[in-house]
Amino acid sequence: MGWSIPIGRILGTEIRLHLTFVLFLLWIGAAYYAQGGWDAAVEGVAFMGLLFACVVLHEFGHVLAARRYGVQTPDITLLPIGGVARLERIPEEPAQELVVALAGPAVNLVIAVLLVLALGGVPPMEAAAPQDAGAGLAGRLFWVNLFLVGFNLIPAFPMDGGRVLRALLAWRMGFARATQVAASVGQMLAIGLGLLGLFGNPLLLFIALFVWMGAAGEAHAAQLREVSRGLRVADAMVTRFESLSPASTVDNAVQCLIRTTQHDFPVVDGGGRLRGVVTQDAIIRALRERGPETPVLEVMRPDIPVVHHRGSLEEALRLLQDKAVPAVGAVDQDGRLVGLVTPENLGEMMLLHAARPARANPWQRPA
Repeated sequence: MGWSIPIGRILGTEIRLHLTFVLFLLWIGAAYYAQGGWDAAVEGVAFMGLLFACVVLHEFGHVLAARRYGVQTPDITLLPIGGVARLERIPEEPAQELVVALAGPAVNLVIAVLLVLALGGVPPMEAAAPQDAGAGLAGRLFWVNLFLVGFNLIPAFPMDGGRVLRALLAWRMGFARATQVAASVGQMLAIGLGLLGLFGNPLLLFIALFVWMGAAGEAHAAQLREVSRGLRVADAMVTRFESLSPASTVDNAVQCLIRTTQHDFPVVDGGGRLRGVVTQDAIIRALRERGPETPVLEVMRPDIPVVHHRGSLEEALRLLQDKAVPAVGAVDQDGRLVGLVTPENLGEMMLLHAARPARANPWQRPA
């Protein structure tokens, strides 16, 4: 996820902190300091550390539940509205997704129960406000965990409730349709939150933005998955493109950029093998900072994955998303580059697929 920084790795899963989460921490710290000075600020830091741990435990509830079904989790991103565990794939069975989605809130519920047992009863509601410097840490933590349970079960992406709703709907209407319905519910909820936010609560506007983006992103990912299902890389790859040689310079890349509609250019050696990709941003940055005679080998992105052109398009899509690369190379049996799979041509396939909803996939070929 953009605007996030890695802060560590636990059990093979990278923990990332979204920059907006940092702003949220600063706001809470300032609220504590304004109420009670440095002593309150130190207590506030301790509380936020415990809250941080609860959010991470929540996300690892999802991680461990997903691993039960053979699904790995590359990373977890911490946001002001909670965390987002990025699964390498969505479990195929609705029951599996339901278990994975509910595992996170279940962790917070267990933490709340343990706190009640430790405190000898339910703490007063006055402890619920996280910026209240006068309340005990354990009491605030109890109410925050209950809030995390309720908030995450709101039926909207990217909250767990959106995935719960999709899993329940998928039993009757299939994954793709269930995703569209759940995403629409989430976006309607985002509109409602946004309207409420206009009447004096800017935090609701912030939450509405995240909900809208999460719903749109989930719907887009589901559409891509539906379009790519059963297709080969050769059915979607771009086969007509301009390439550069390892001896090319940034100036050569500039000329290609001007005379074509391409934004990214593969660097291919004499044997037809992919060495990397030079992006439009890299070309402009190198031209400004290093000069036109800079070799493209020094500015290209070398970590471009390749797949066989007769392989699964779903695998190419997974690599494109997981590696956050501008393209995936399609190669023949000798390892020579014969095509590229890019977000742009996949987007065009989605538009064509949406224009023919009642017909069979026009790119499907016999196996």
